[in-house]
Amino acid sequence: MSRGKDGPEDVDATFAEIVADLRAEGVGLFPEDDLEKPAGKTAEKPAEKTPRPEPSDAEPEPGWRGGGTSWDKTLFEDDPAGPGDDEGHFVPPEPPPLPRPRKGAFIVLLFFLLGLLLLIAPTLIGMGTRLGTPLGILALATAIALLLLRVRQGPPPGADPHNGAQV
Repeated sequence: MSRGKDGPEDVDATFAEIVADLRAEGVGLFPEDDLEKPAGKTAEKPAEKTPRPEPSDAEPEPGWRGGGTSWDKTLFEDDPAGPGDDEGHFVPPEPPPLPRPRKGAFIVLLFFLLGLLLLIAPTLIGMGTRLGTPLGILALATAIALLLLRVRQGPPPGADPHNGAQV
């Protein structure tokens, strides 16, 4: 293989040589190709192989889950169960209402918003950035600390802690 200043002179020949070496090692062969080779014979070059027969378009395409239903039929046609067949379908219960926010949640929100305001635009409340930045960081840290202190540890109220796992 002769190389020029920037690489091989004949790129196509070099590529064909690399592909032939890989085919000889068995890279890129399909399992049925291995069965067709006689014992003791090395892999043939790609130019000598017979082309694979193309599958006919008349055969039905297998379904997307391996069933007999084609993808288009599954996607575009009506549901075979129909809208009137509700027997056996799970209907989830109504979710419980959101709990009402307590006074502690408003305090955390106040510290968080004040911290953001002091970090982003302290001049809106007449404070310079030299004093607003540390106070903003302190307000955000306080909001995060209060939020973490509000996290419940342990079982919910009214639950028996010796009852095992609860779903």
